[in-house]
Amino acid sequence: MRQYLDALRLVLETGIDRPTRTGVDTRALFGLQMRFLTDSGFPAVTTKHLAFKSMKAELLCFLRGVSNVKEMQALGCHIWDQNADAPYWTPRARCAGDLGRIYGVQWRRWRAPDGREIDQLGDVIDRIKRDPFDRRLIVTAWNPGELDEMALPPCHAMFQFFVAGQDLSLHLYQRSADMFLGVPFNIASYALLLHMVAQVTGLKAHEFVHTLGDAHIYHNHFDAVREQLAREPLALPRLWLNPDIRCIDDFTMTDAKLEGYVCAPTIRAPMAV
Repeated sequence: MRQYLDALRLVLETGIDRPTRTGVDTRALFGLQMRFLTDSGFPAVTTKHLAFKSMKAELLCFLRGVSNVKEMQALGCHIWDQNADAPYWTPRARCAGDLGRIYGVQWRRWRAPDGREIDQLGDVIDRIKRDPFDRRLIVTAWNPGELDEMALPPCHAMFQFFVAGQDLSLHLYQRSADMFLGVPFNIASYALLLHMVAQVTGLKAHEFVHTLGDAHIYHNHFDAVREQLAREPLALPRLWLNPDIRCIDDFTMTDAKLEGYVCAPTIRAPMAV
């Protein structure tokens, strides 16, 4: 995870201070990229604790098209709790815990102009199998017509797959990147997604490429960031996936585990909402 730590340090030392909608200023750089080869191990941050179970639960909810915070909580994910209760969010459905048409809804039930629902992810997986050299293996969560129907507009906005021989790679574009709290979580989430899609398409997970638009550190995270940067990274763990799973919809909480994960203690910092 040296790449992540180097990017974190770069933003802290050379970023520009900017105001935000949250009222907490950030220090930011525009346009960074990190690349993680799966042969090096699973990209789980080791200079602090990665909440792998919570990350896995959120990803499974996205895969299932979940749009209610209570369903996330049932799997052990509380990342969205504050967003569900945020004062700026008024769900049209007025349903308790409703998050609106967030990531998973867009991935699995995108609304077409003619009223159809498009399963973007399911379609991409099918096309990887049928036409692996297709240059349109893209899933987008950024739906301009429905941004006001989301508790939070998507930060990790679009991802694309690329096949070379038997190797599958994934490239994520993230418009807004909270370098301390969010990015380690995002790296692990999309690396896990890459491994899952590789398994169900009969390919080998190769590389996760992560492009950041607005890469920022909140001012009230500076001390936490300095503490993390003072730590030496440890060896990366390995990911275990249940080899019997052959459909993306069949993964459960027990079908993905980290083996050999050793990390430094948790570093706590407030989340801006």
